[in-house]
Amino acid sequence: MALAAAFLSAVAGRFGLWRGHLDWSAFGRFITRTSELNAFMPPFAMPFLAWGATITETTLAISLLAGFRLRWVALGSAALLAWFGTAMAFADGPKAPLDYSVFSASAAALLLFLQQRHNPS
Repeated sequence: MALAAAFLSAVAGRFGLWRGHLDWSAFGRFITRTSELNAFMPPFAMPFLAWGATITETTLAISLLAGFRLRWVALGSAALLAWFGTAMAFADGPKAPLDYSVFSASAAALLLFLQQRHNPS
């Protein structure tokens, strides 16, 4: 549940919902941040990448909460978080992903994946 809450919190922040109302300019800032973290990608791809990350995080969160294919959703969550953490480390240095516990969350998702292998119920 904590991992799902973290994904949904990040998505809510992208739309300004933590400030109490929908703010599309917040998503524009997220696209800019996506560009900073993925400087190796062409600029035209940034809106697609930002929307893709948002849809993926929302889908993973809902699937985690519903317990749908939990093992594979946990693995997908671990991979996505590892990617985010690595991108943050390359763009901003290692402090940012460590401060935001991105690698810790990735490891927790990986542990959930491994635990589900032994206890699929």
